[in-house]
Amino acid sequence: MRIFISTGEVSGDLQGALLINALKRQAQKLGQELEIVALGGSLMAQAGATLLGDTTKIGSVGILESLPYILPTLQIQNRAKQYLRQNKPDLVILIDYMGPNLAIGNFMRSHLTNVPVVYYITPQVWVWSLGDRDTKQIIKNSDLILAIFPEEARFFGEKGVKVTWVGHPLLDKMTNAPSRSAARASLGIASEETVITLVPASRRQELKYVLPVMLAAAKILQSKIPKVKFLIPLSLESFRQPLEQAIREYNLNATLVGDKNIEAIAAADLAISKSGTVNLEIALLEVPQVVIYRVNPITAWIAKNGLKFAIPFMSPPNLVLMKAIVPELLQEQATAENIVQESLNLLNTAKRSQVLADYQQMRQALGEKGVCDRAAQEIFTLLPL
Repeated sequence: MRIFISTGEVSGDLQGALLINALKRQAQKLGQELEIVALGGSLMAQAGATLLGDTTKIGSVGILESLPYILPTLQIQNRAKQYLRQNKPDLVILIDYMGPNLAIGNFMRSHLTNVPVVYYITPQVWVWSLGDRDTKQIIKNSDLILAIFPEEARFFGEKGVKVTWVGHPLLDKMTNAPSRSAARASLGIASEETVITLVPASRRQELKYVLPVMLAAAKILQSKIPKVKFLIPLSLESFRQPLEQAIREYNLNATLVGDKNIEAIAAADLAISKSGTVNLEIALLEVPQVVIYRVNPITAWIAKNGLKFAIPFMSPPNLVLMKAIVPELLQEQATAENIVQESLNLLNTAKRSQVLADYQQMRQALGEKGVCDRAAQEIFTLLPL
């Protein structure tokens, strides 16, 4: 059986890899041979997919930010469509990655109408206030939606589409996550040291808009907290040089961690992070966090005034319960001073205890472990066995 998977960015590559492993386990149980061809990244390739294109380096959020990636995205899309025409799959799985995946979905509905399409982890149209055009496309293009948030499942269920809530796949990834003490031992950090982990970027645009204000805040914190140590997990190898240069420029007591990213988060007393899936990893590791979201000011103005973009929360931990579990500093609010203030609050015992209690409530709403295997089982119900 041949399955085609389309996703993008670092988080999509991770989710795709977890799902591929589960699909292979399910195929083995059923005595089926499985071929997986994909748009994704190195993690999916390591899991056994044949990549038609690497989409982890061409992701962006925003209007102006996406312009440099339009041509490479179209080139990869055309390659995928040509492949699909010549090698009809038994099933297609779309993972997040809204614009490109809506295009793939439209192509499938126009040219390969009898091939089932599963949307696993839909774009967050159930949160945004941007009309229902994208929502209608997702529904039209999907034979089955596998939802990871309860609210996501409710939203699509009310619109009449076939949807199954499977839970959040990070629960599977975090099954063997290290404890704080184990992570510190692995990194050579003493138990009494104050550690703040900075998570600035998984997209290149975030190096420009998020990294400077995050490091400016870190520099202030370094002056206020004796012997504080900063850790910076490396999401993409291509970010190493700009991050090393920035650490020198801000004269931070910071270590770039390239091969123990989970440990770098688990070891922390506090995380200061860009907005994204990583916020949920941080929450599941029970590390209080400040979330930052910044884009080009022109993009922000257009979204707010032209598109009337409105969203109750930006980070996944807050979206799970639709509750302000962790502080979010968006655009103009994301100043070094505000980041420092929120960080010091979270290093305070009382505030920290409240966040950790809220994390427990959030965790219970994410479902049970075995998410990816449940998703794989649902997917196999649509395959011709």
